[in-house]
Amino acid sequence: MIRLFVLQRPVPQALVGQAFPGVDLVALGITDTGAGETRAVLDIRPFAEDDREWWVVADPTPGLDGRREPMRQDYVLGIAPASLSLVQLTVPVKAERALDIGTGCGTQSLHLSDRVNQLVATDVNPRAIHLTRWTAALNRVELDVRDGSLYEPVQGERFDLIVSNPPYVISPPGEGLTYRETGFAGDTVVEQLVRNAPDHLTDGGWCQLLANWTCVTGEDWQDRLAGWTGDRSAWVVQREQLDPAEYVELWLRDAGLHGSPAYTQRYDEWMRWLTEQRVEAIGMGWITLHNVPGTLTAEEWPYEIERPIGPHVLHRFERLEGLPGDLTALHLRVADDVVQETTGQPGAEDPATIVLRRQRGMRRAEQVDTVLAGFVGACDGDLSTGQILAALADLMDRPVVDLLADYLPQIRRLVVEGFLNY
Repeated sequence: MIRLFVLQRPVPQALVGQAFPGVDLVALGITDTGAGETRAVLDIRPFAEDDREWWVVADPTPGLDGRREPMRQDYVLGIAPASLSLVQLTVPVKAERALDIGTGCGTQSLHLSDRVNQLVATDVNPRAIHLTRWTAALNRVELDVRDGSLYEPVQGERFDLIVSNPPYVISPPGEGLTYRETGFAGDTVVEQLVRNAPDHLTDGGWCQLLANWTCVTGEDWQDRLAGWTGDRSAWVVQREQLDPAEYVELWLRDAGLHGSPAYTQRYDEWMRWLTEQRVEAIGMGWITLHNVPGTLTAEEWPYEIERPIGPHVLHRFERLEGLPGDLTALHLRVADDVVQETTGQPGAEDPATIVLRRQRGMRRAEQVDTVLAGFVGACDGDLSTGQILAALADLMDRPVVDLLADYLPQIRRLVVEGFLNY
């Protein structure tokens, strides 16, 4: 089984018969035979995470022998780093109904199956729909699998959670790989997923997706995405930004075209199209939309983060949306994972720099001055924010109103980012 499916090696037919007695794998479309040997047509492999175990059905992973050949257009990707990133991003909430858009082989639906009562998965690729149903059946997961693009298969329905690892690759119109490219222009597929999410979410529901977006000459990418999220509470994190040449090379290699005669032609066409679209870079990251009134936070964060990040995403939204306008009555505590780093000349009265660093979540670092460091050091839950700032103002012989004006916005940020808890 390991040689046949995991290593993708030919196996004598007699051995396959012993491993799968009474099962005609050829008739099922799982293997093919020739010259006394059997080869896997599909990839069927176990996958375990924490205390859960599944079987996943997909197309064989190309390139295990070091060679990448062009893939079939309706190729169904198995468990990949991107799909696992979305799993780790998903907020850990129990839901009555959840929607998995662009399900592929069904990875997201498997991970949601133990905390969602009704699961719907959609895809435009008939082969993906077929293999997702196999995956669900092998794992005894009740899954409503539907054919259609974006929200078309669920018109008039609402969900508590929507997840999607969509075909977000930004490429010229034309023939491409269904699992990563669409007929939508530019980043329109991601835009439509985000813009229309509130119409298919319950109040307080969540939409989370991996995404690529264009950075257009003369436009701010954060402003563009703010137009997508509207008046909803949202958080966009750009994990990486590639220039057009890097981006095209990345996806041509992924398609197995590197070194082929078609590579140069495809590369030139792709680059010419991006130039026509005034694309100066492509952002890659994630989008989380919470269906409550709010604004967008869009930021670049290419640094190491904790995984899974989903619990931190949930807590950040809770802190941001739950904070009162007046912080002075809050009794704050320093988070357990915060450490303080100081640098400076030995014997100096004050350090040259003070940095507060979180060890969990986004693992952020904030440079602070001695006043804010003193405030954070006093946050043990006994005194209120107003009382601590008043004491610091008295110690420094400064008007308390000045400290409130200077430091409350910084304190609010420290609370939102989890340095301080309330």
